[in-house]
Order: sequence, then C-alpha cells, then structure tokens
Amino acid sequence: MPQEQVEEYLETIYDLESRDGSAKTTTIAKCLNVAPASVTEVLKSLSDKGFVWYEPYRGATLTEEGKKIADTIKRKHRLLEVFLTDVLKLNREKVHDEACRMEHTISEETEDALCRMLDAPAHCPHGSPISPCNKGVGSCAECEMVKGTGIPEPASLRNKKIIPVTDLAPDQNGKIAFIRGDCKIVQRLSDLGLTLGTIVSVKRKTPMDGPVEILVRRTKLAIDHAIAENIFIESPGTAEA
Repeated sequence: MPQEQVEEYLETIYDLESRDGSAKTTTIAKCLNVAPASVTEVLKSLSDKGFVWYEPYRGATLTEEGKKIADTIKRKHRLLEVFLTDVLKLNREKVHDEACRMEHTISEETEDALCRMLDAPAHCPHGSPISPCNKGVGSCAECEMVKGTGIPEPASLRNKKIIPVTDLAPDQNGKIAFIRGDCKIVQRLSDLGLTLGTIVSVKRKTPMDGPVEILVRRTKLAIDHAIAENIFIESPGTAEA
C-alpha cells in the first residue's frame, strides 16, 4: 500500500475518531469517496501493520503508532495552510485541498523550516490547533537559536504526550514541558514563575476563551487564553501545585 494512502486513511480516521469516538467503514468511504468494500480491505491491512484497531461492523480506532503518524500529517497540513494563506496569499477556501496534496511530500526538515519561518503558529487559518513539534527542546526559542548557525538540532524526541494547559480541567495539574513562542514570551513567562519543570494547576477557566486562572508555587495567576494555550504540560494529575 502506498505511504500516501496509508497517511490519508490514518488522517481520516483521526478526524472521525475525534468527532465520533470511532471511524465507521461507511463514513470513511464517504469521506474518501471510495467503495466500502475497499475501505474494509484497507482497514484490515492497517490493522495488520499495527496502525489501527479494527472490528467489523464497529469501525476502527488508531493505535498509538497510528496516532503518531496521523499527528505528524495533521501538523504538516495545518502549517501548510498557514503558509499558503499568510505567505502565498491564496484564497482560504482553496488552501485545504492544496495542503492535502502537499502534506505527504514535504520532509521533516521542511516542516521544521516552515514552523520557524511562520513563528510557530498556534492555529491554522480555520482555527484548528497546530500541535508542537516532537523534538526534545523546551521551547521554540531553543529551536530558533540553532537556525542558520550550523549547530545540529537536538536528536532526541519528547517521550511523553504533552497538552496545552488550557486542556486541563479545574483542579487538574501537570508539569510544564514545553513553551511555544520566542525568547520574549519565554522570558515573560519565566518572570511569572512559569518555567520548564514547574508544576501548575488550573483553578478556573472563563468562558469564550477568556483568561485562565492557574496556581503556580501557591500563587494565583490570570493568564490570557492566547498565551496559556502555548504552555504545554505533561503528566496531568490532581495533586496540589
């Protein structure tokens, strides 16, 4: 099976699973404009490869390996949409289809270069979140420091899944693992005590993407939502910060 087809199926299952909990054969067929019988054969193949869990008549869900591939493709897709919209000034209605054609061909190096050039955008033009890269760096500022210097980027990858602090429920906490933004943002958050490895907990989230109230080192802070969603944490829990 061509890699592009594998990625297209995994990305479709990713979207449907996020929306419906699982991806039904008939729904996948409708999304990809193929026959349901063809989808069944592909799902069996993807299951044999360890990319999906598939049960006839119940649908498919992604395994951890399948999610990694889908996350990578989705990140490339949304970065490309930002590039096509903000740099090439294409009509927003056209960028989705263009990104679909391009996402399977760009390398990891090109993906990283796009992210740097675009200043690590948090959202695509349609408002969907762009996940951070999986490199073993603590911030975009660290990644920016090696730009054009000839210094190799860190070879290590992040081992644990990270989520934005805005995804935490009230009284849930986690350890800061990554900060998206340039040196100014990193310094601003550092001045507030929000540094790598710090345990923070969410106390309250206001509606309509309003400020997020967090507790850090026994101090309550009200952080603008646009900034808070660029603070990523690992190991969500319920212990006191």
